[in-house]
Amino acid sequence: MSIQGDFDARFRGGRALVIGSTGAIGSALIDRFKRVMAVDALSRRENGFDVTEESSVEAWAKRLPEQYQIIFNATGALEIDNHGPEKTIRAIDPEAMAAQFALNAIGPALILKHLSPLLADGGVFASMSARVGSIGDNGLGGWISYRAAKAAQNQIVHTAAIEIARKKPKAAVVALHPGTVESELTRKYLGRHGSVTPDEAADNLARVIAGLGPEQNGGFFDWKGEVIAW
Repeated sequence: MSIQGDFDARFRGGRALVIGSTGAIGSALIDRFKRVMAVDALSRRENGFDVTEESSVEAWAKRLPEQYQIIFNATGALEIDNHGPEKTIRAIDPEAMAAQFALNAIGPALILKHLSPLLADGGVFASMSARVGSIGDNGLGGWISYRAAKAAQNQIVHTAAIEIARKKPKAAVVALHPGTVESELTRKYLGRHGSVTPDEAADNLARVIAGLGPEQNGGFFDWKGEVIAW
């Protein structure tokens, strides 16, 4: 059974924080959230918020207000420094793999460490993961560094959710898969896969976020609100 709800009714008048605000999904989420709530935005490009540098994350955490109803981490990359996803284990590059983990796994961990205290009890902390990070769903192989980094992020989110629930039992901390979203960065990987525009992805994610509660804490869901295998 999919999890969806009425975003506007639930979050009207609240406050959201979007991290990775200049990306295709992040900017679309800001536009969607702003229809009903105040939104704060952070990105490396616009204000120097760098998820790979703990000092940057910690400094911004001290400047932000408390009691966000939504904190959404939209950071992440499939290609870093012109290193695309590997087609074979023989293509593994240690530095490229480390960069994937720094952005797609350690970055979300630092966000959870420093920014989750700003989440209101009853709010939603969502981190953008990917279906290819599912071990159980992997039937194709390839893309080893990206898959592994996203799988690590899923474990980080799940583990942090257990801890956060002890102080905020009404909150939901989750990993979300937005679907295949059209952007300059993903265009050459779309192939025959169905895709959606960033605005469509934002609408889909908003509906899923609206349906999340403590029963879904620590879960991994797709854009339809359906559970993804770990």
